[in-house]
Amino acid sequence: MPATPHPVFKQPSDPGTPIWRYMDFTKFVSMLESGALFFSRADCLGDPFEGSYSRGNEKLRPIVYKERYEKLPPDRLETLHRNESQHNKWQRQWTFINCWHMNSGESAGMWKLYAKTNEAIAIRSSFFRLANELDDKTYVGVVEYIDFDHDWVPEGNTFYPYVHKRRSFSHEQEVRALFVKWPIKDNRFDYEAVPPNGGLEQRVNVQELVESVYVAPTCPSWFKVLVEKVCRRYGLSKPVVQSSLDAEPFF
Repeated sequence: MPATPHPVFKQPSDPGTPIWRYMDFTKFVSMLESGALFFSRADCLGDPFEGSYSRGNEKLRPIVYKERYEKLPPDRLETLHRNESQHNKWQRQWTFINCWHMNSGESAGMWKLYAKTNEAIAIRSSFFRLANELDDKTYVGVVEYIDFDHDWVPEGNTFYPYVHKRRSFSHEQEVRALFVKWPIKDNRFDYEAVPPNGGLEQRVNVQELVESVYVAPTCPSWFKVLVEKVCRRYGLSKPVVQSSLDAEPFF
């Protein structure tokens, strides 16, 4: 079954919008070998703000929740906020994310950021294809970029912090797929459970997910041939395209 629609996860106006996933060659082969996408733990993505609320929330909560702040004594409020904060940090270990770049064409910036060598790959797919290949416990949406010093991250659903990021990341134009897998013991969150190492995989039909495979702009000719052979070996009958971003200019 495809990914489940969710009001927190914004959809692009055109579900056929192209999306890209940039990676090194070993990760590409790993995807073909496993027939799966890797979902990283939110706390392993490298952004310490991942899954957090903004300073805008901190400043505006006394106004937004005025009645609550007026009724509860300061020590009770402090305890409540501390417990909520600890829980929010904990749940990052059990929130799993797979990231894509939404763009009608290639991005030179994404090649430089996520393809560290000449032997790199970019998979081209579409928002619709991705959503259609994931299971019904997964959600897919477009990330919104805000000013974390002043703007309000919506509250009332634990997914909101995961679809909002700082504006300094707006170049990523990110689409993300997300699922959670809370550890439960005796009908309660098991705060002592050990999270999976790095993340979890979710099986997909790679043939249906991938529209085409791009090789890095500066890769040697033999690398494109190798990628074509690897695709044939794993039954991926999709075009392998040499990126033209570094083609000779015309003056």
